Amino acid sequence: MNKPFRILGIQQIAIGGPDKQRLRTLWVELFGLEIKSTFTSERENVDEDVCALGQGPHAVEVDLMQPLDPGKKPAVHATPLNHVGLWVDDLPQAMAWLSAQGVRFAPGGIRKGAAGHDICFIHPKGNEQFPIGGEGVLIELVQAPPELIAALG
Repeated sequence: MNKPFRILGIQQIAIGGPDKQRLRTLWVELFGLEIKSTFTSERENVDEDVCALGQGPHAVEVDLMQPLDPGKKPAVHATPLNHVGLWVDDLPQAMAWLSAQGVRFAPGGIRKGAAGHDICFIHPKGNEQFPIGGEGVLIELVQAPPELIAALG
């Protein structure tokens, strides 16, 4: 099937829990990942540490997330493996083409993500209008910067 974009690699994995410090103990203190930045969003109900695993274009972002309010949605801690992010070389083309194929996207469209890249999410479940979803997995599509496209493409 000819498509107007390429998936280049894994951009991130996002892990949620009720207490971010417990996640830090394993991922930062024991595994040795470095916290690159933090991100807080009331709209997304999240307090997260953005960590890096590896170096250069092959580095994978590991987000350690806890909810700002455990009683509100989205519940970033309810699914411990919250989502998987994939690098894509042309995010607008990917979103348009996948939508035309029946892929359901989560509300919000293309927007800036925690690491500053343009992102959008494929919904975990399809519906009547858009029957294709992530089969229970939230999938983030992330616009790769030019240098990463050159390195991975």
